[in-house]
Amino acid sequence: MHDPIIALTNLTKRYGKLVAVDKLNLTIHKGEIFGLLGPNGAGKTTSILMMLGLTEPCEGTAYVCGYNATRQPIDVKKKVGYLPDSVGFYDNLSGLDNLVFIGKINGLAEKEARETAVRLLETVGLTQDMHKKTGAYSRGMKQRLGLADVLIKNPEVIILDEPTLGIDPSGVQAFLTLIKQLSHQQGLTVLLSSHHLHHVQQVCDRVGIFVDGKLLVEGNIASLSKNLFDKEGYVTAITLQSGSGLESIVEELGQEPHVKQVSLQDNKLEVLCEEDITANIVHFLVHKQCDIIGVHRKDYGLDEIYQKYFENKTHNSSVHEKSFPLFQRPFFKKRDKQAPERP
Repeated sequence: MHDPIIALTNLTKRYGKLVAVDKLNLTIHKGEIFGLLGPNGAGKTTSILMMLGLTEPCEGTAYVCGYNATRQPIDVKKKVGYLPDSVGFYDNLSGLDNLVFIGKINGLAEKEARETAVRLLETVGLTQDMHKKTGAYSRGMKQRLGLADVLIKNPEVIILDEPTLGIDPSGVQAFLTLIKQLSHQQGLTVLLSSHHLHHVQQVCDRVGIFVDGKLLVEGNIASLSKNLFDKEGYVTAITLQSGSGLESIVEELGQEPHVKQVSLQDNKLEVLCEEDITANIVHFLVHKQCDIIGVHRKDYGLDEIYQKYFENKTHNSSVHEKSFPLFQRPFFKKRDKQAPERP
């Protein structure tokens, strides 16, 4: 694995007694789209400002593109494009003129700045609106122009802080698709900060869950999901044809290997297992001549993954009990085979 393009080590920021960012350790590699996910006030923006050298950490280091963000902030800014949650432009200038101005500030000659601006406006889908004054731009159009603004300096890394905030659903989809295309085509590294789980899940290769200044967990969706399955168990839901004798079948199922708990509500059966034995459960029920209407194995999406870690952090409560609400109802629990039965 190549050296990380972003490397944060024990990064900490305190404001008096308030710890905004608490010993943040994170590495992001070239070409990755990484989602920093957390509620408002979690410390995401403060972390980004430290990466950009715009605020100094109390402890720890932030290296971006090989530069120490605290000691070499100008070098970092030359390599990184930053799109804040609210982008400002000169409302009395057109999108093209705004972008040409930014290009000249970044050292481009007039002709090169104009040619690059026209090309980037086409890339972000604003060709037809390039001569319109930005004061008449919608929120989504301004975000696209902001992305072109970020790209005109030809950065190695782009950092997007809540980039989809206030954009309509169709605009969000188009913007996220554009981010993914740019990353894959140009090898851009993208750090996307957001509290919109669905948006993050659509485009990010890995995510980090950030709550109360702490990075609770990071990884891709598949690995995070597997970690929860290994910890909480696998759940298979089976809908059966109504009939008599289900309770005795359920009790027998509870004695099967790797089965931890079984729940029956009306004609819906839920089985919590140590391993994924969905096929074995179906085979067992077919052997018992049960009429199976539907089978579904529970999957953990990002929304549920986030909720598990967020609940643990903020409420210090049992994830297990909240993960499977049906188990709060009366259920048949696997007996300890060595324990004597009650009279």
